[in-house]
Order: sequence, then C-alpha cells, then structure tokens
Amino acid sequence: MSAALFEAVNRGDTKTVQQLLSAGADVNALDEAGWTPLARAVYHPELKHGFLDVVQVLIEAGANLEATIGYAVRPLMLAAGYGETDIVDLLIRSGADVLAKNEGGFTALMMVKQKHYVDVVNLLHEAEQLAGLGEGSCASKNAPNTNVITFLKRS
Repeated sequence: MSAALFEAVNRGDTKTVQQLLSAGADVNALDEAGWTPLARAVYHPELKHGFLDVVQVLIEAGANLEATIGYAVRPLMLAAGYGETDIVDLLIRSGADVLAKNEGGFTALMMVKQKHYVDVVNLLHEAEQLAGLGEGSCASKNAPNTNVITFLKRS
C-alpha cells in the first residue's frame, strides 16, 4: 500500500491519497530513498511545484513534520528551498520547527535567503520571531561561521 501512496503523492492525486490513508496506508512510510510522503509532496522536481492539498491531507493524517531525509533536511527546508510559499505557510501553521537545523547547521531561513524567495524569507523570519528569536538576533539568519556587518545610513 505504501507504493500506491507514493504514486498518488507524486501525481498530486489528493483523493487517492485520502482513500489510501483511510484504508490504513502509513502516512510516515519511507520510500527506497528514505523520503516520506510529506517530503515528496512539498516539491516535485519534474513538475517544479509542490502539492498543497496533498500536503494538507498528509498533515491532517499525522505526517511527521520533522522527518528528515539526507543531511537532516526537513520538509519545511525543502519547501522553502524551492520557493513553495503556500506550503511553507501551511507547514509553519501546522507546527514545523522553524529553528531546526540540518547537518550543516542551516535553518530553513538560512537555506532560502540566497535564493531570493522574498515571501518565503518573510514568512520564516516572522515565524522565527514568534519562536523566540528577537528582532535583532542573527542566530539563524546567517550561515554558520559567517560575519555580520551592519551598514548605517548617513544622516
């Protein structure tokens, strides 16, 4: 049943995903590459977009928002890295850990800043503030082992 679930997720077939989950498919199953259905749903590399409705169904069925793939990358990091603003928003509202770091010490915000997805950057920045990082904090805005320079405007 897991293979059928992954096939439905890869097609963005929300109705079939719902049916399979209702029939007992494991929402946190792993495919041959170690990815969960949620990780597959946040972004489809060939179609160049994620499946928001499928992500919603998987979350409602209890998908692990923090399940990692290679290098400890989480679904939020994947969605952010590909500019999937609506999916990032849904994952944040569903409780994804915006302060989580991958094996390289990067948060989703650090990963996305160099890609210039302004809406995603703004969502993650706001979510980090709500998670307890102060406005002036650089704790997760900049890559590890980098220096921060503040430029002041001349008056």
